[in-house]
Amino acid sequence: MRKTKGAALILAAMMVLCSCGKKADTTEKTEAAKEAVTEAETSADTEAASADTEAVTEADTEAAAEAGKNGEYHLVWADEFDGSELNQDDWNYETHEAGWVNHELQEYVPSAEYAYVKDGELVIQPVKKVEEDGTVKYYSGRVNTQNKHDYKYGRFEARIKVPEGKGFLPAFWMMPQDEAFYGQWPKCGEIDIMEVLGNSTNVQYGTLHFGEPHTQRQGTYTLKEGDFSKEYHEFAVEWDPGEIRWYVDGEQFYQTSDWFTALGGAEKPYPAPFNQPFHVILNVAVGGDWPGDPDDSTIFDERAAMYVDYVRIYQRDSYDENVTKPEKVFNDREPDETGNYVNNSSFSEAEDLDDEKDWNFLLFNDGKGEAKIEDGAIVITSTNEGTEEYSVQLVQRDMPLHQGETYKLSFDAKADEDRTIITAVTAPEVDWIRYFPDTKLDVTKDWQTFSYTFEMKEKDDDKGRVEFNLGKQGSTATVYITNVRLEKAE
Repeated sequence: MRKTKGAALILAAMMVLCSCGKKADTTEKTEAAKEAVTEAETSADTEAASADTEAVTEADTEAAAEAGKNGEYHLVWADEFDGSELNQDDWNYETHEAGWVNHELQEYVPSAEYAYVKDGELVIQPVKKVEEDGTVKYYSGRVNTQNKHDYKYGRFEARIKVPEGKGFLPAFWMMPQDEAFYGQWPKCGEIDIMEVLGNSTNVQYGTLHFGEPHTQRQGTYTLKEGDFSKEYHEFAVEWDPGEIRWYVDGEQFYQTSDWFTALGGAEKPYPAPFNQPFHVILNVAVGGDWPGDPDDSTIFDERAAMYVDYVRIYQRDSYDENVTKPEKVFNDREPDETGNYVNNSSFSEAEDLDDEKDWNFLLFNDGKGEAKIEDGAIVITSTNEGTEEYSVQLVQRDMPLHQGETYKLSFDAKADEDRTIITAVTAPEVDWIRYFPDTKLDVTKDWQTFSYTFEMKEKDDDKGRVEFNLGKQGSTATVYITNVRLEKAE
């Protein structure tokens, strides 16, 4: 959640659990579980603590089975939000000024007006207010469990319905109890369990932030049917020493063991920074670098709120922390016989443009359109240019780039009407830096060949990305692209 502009822009199973609809009747079991956990935590007697843990397991057997725990985890803390107000023995209200991070518009205020319990749910409600002088201000709620419920490793899950509307960014995420232990963000680490853009409510992002420099790992989950703002879904991570896995409704969609952190250039022992206690955060941001600002279509009523049915944290009985960092294998794949690293460069083969293999067509932030391969070119037809230059985008991933080498990017392009497009070679996993900078070019009704050279000045990266951005440039004219090449320059 705490990220710079590019941190999650373009991106990004145990047993299937159906979480749609309102919550199941597990209050009685969960209350027994919470009582058992409390007894176990406060007992100094090891045998008594063990007995209490068994009581937790027994009390939560049915819920655990439904959630696919299969006895691997036991409940250590939960909030079902069954009271009349937010329990401040469990939660802290946060206070932050507008613009504190990511150029967000909201001010976080410690008030039950913006984060409150109602009908068995935590409701985080953004509010838009117009001052007497006409100034528009936004307020929202942000709560956390820091220094009250911090855990190292476990399964962290919540059942949530997200807000709908341009400019909203709800989040269920985690930060370290002591953010200064490995150094301030991003060196301290961050685990984003769930983020959903309010104007794209069928896509969920799970992201890991870490490192010096800032680096991220990200997976996305797209609903085949349904809408994260229309029904409740369960979002979870399972965090073990040396591996973190992301789930939606019990279905695993991403995992990684690849992270690091450093201080002053010296790398800390793996699995730092993800070997320290973290706490849970829930909030709804308004505006900012990623979701963009609200517009006239954004409605600040019950549709703007995030509804949290429950938060539950499970742990295993023990964890083996004797883990080693996976060896980084650089995917130094060979180019084709002509020296080109781009696959299907002349669009001679039909392919699935949604499968993240070879070419991928992406829409964000109100961008609308379609892409198809025909007659040896890709044809991109836009019906709405969106609010960002990347709102309509064509990309190809996994370009192996070596520090010190000079590369040439070239392609042919035309359009139905004169317009501009933007091309670049980027680093999705290294803070979205530009190996070849965003370059705007004029395309006409006639085919033209565009060619650029650049020196790779950063560290070797096998995840470089060729991209074309067709959003927010004053035109929705259809664009045709072919003969895309990325090769070492002679």
